[in-house]
Amino acid sequence: MTMMECSVCHSRLTATGTKTVSKAYHRHRSDFSSKSRALNILLVVGDCILVGLQPILVYMCKVDGSFKFSPVSVNFLTEATKVLFAIMMLLFQARHQKVGEKPLLSITTFVQAARNNVLLAVPALLYAINNYLKFIMQLYFNPATVKMLSNLKVLVIAVLLKIIMRRRFSLTQWEALALLLIGISVNQLRFLPEGTTALGLPVATGAYLYTLIFVTIPSLASVFNEYALKSQFETSIYLQNLFLYGYGAIFNLIGIIGTAILKGPSNFDLLQGHSRATMLLIFNNAAQGILSSFFFKYADTILKKYSSTVATIFTGIASAALFGHTLTINFILGISIVFISMHQFFSPLSKLKDESQNGSLEMTDGQNNQRSKDASFINMTAGANKDASHHVGPDERAPLLPV
Repeated sequence: MTMMECSVCHSRLTATGTKTVSKAYHRHRSDFSSKSRALNILLVVGDCILVGLQPILVYMCKVDGSFKFSPVSVNFLTEATKVLFAIMMLLFQARHQKVGEKPLLSITTFVQAARNNVLLAVPALLYAINNYLKFIMQLYFNPATVKMLSNLKVLVIAVLLKIIMRRRFSLTQWEALALLLIGISVNQLRFLPEGTTALGLPVATGAYLYTLIFVTIPSLASVFNEYALKSQFETSIYLQNLFLYGYGAIFNLIGIIGTAILKGPSNFDLLQGHSRATMLLIFNNAAQGILSSFFFKYADTILKKYSSTVATIFTGIASAALFGHTLTINFILGISIVFISMHQFFSPLSKLKDESQNGSLEMTDGQNNQRSKDASFINMTAGANKDASHHVGPDERAPLLPV
């Protein structure tokens, strides 16, 4: 049995499974504090900048249409950078602990936290695979197209959240996600380049195969990451990041060793083929990964992926200005539909419908909600004295919660 905290209202409760995690998310969705709103805005703005720059930097790293460095080495250096950041923040947090708090740097705390957060090894492995796929995708698609394809993750993540974390969505929100899929498809209504192959397969087959893996693996990683971080909410996020990035560094180091065995010892040189662009890419990827952990622990995966769609317009304009890529009418129509979908998903109307459905489901599950409490109060009042007259004052007509 663990202590959980709602990602929206930060209320503490005891959780025993994914069903409780889902109820914690939905119970006070509309009860946002000013700090939560400010944090969400900062997360979205930072995510838009970093995610928008990532495909541009990857494209700048290509020389004659290929990479002169090992993508696995970039991923390893990125994880190592994030590990150093997590250690620095842990030291800073430990120096500012209050008297009586459990020490962060003790061996007992570290070992216990490592046992409780062993699930973070799953998203770390999936992220290691996904980070390599990002480079492969850049060989067959331009940066704006890669960003549009990555938005397909929102639909896959929604299905995984419903299955794994029992997250509930209203009909309006499912329609918004379907509209998002349509918007992405509109952008892809053009032919792939001819005359190139991928893994010996025709480019269309190879590209679609990579797209399927590129969408599924990071979606699984995001959902498992959110579940693992929130299931151990009392653990410091920097300590959790240390475990997550440590696992990631180990998996990428295994990939480097495997590459060196298959292609020769020269591939073990971590800095071979790197340039200023790759260094910028490493720092950008590290910052993006650190920011994502705050999304998963203090917000949610859907908000993270929807904020990444906003970066698509920045990526498209930047790639057109820097590399001469044409912004087709398909891209303009596609991104317009994506923004309409995002507005529909987060609109108050969809939230109201969602809350109504959640209330009905909670009553079906036998949970106490406001309607059952009101019904019990009315029955008790009626049985107390049938002949009693009661005059309702103006204060009693006022809503229970401030408007």
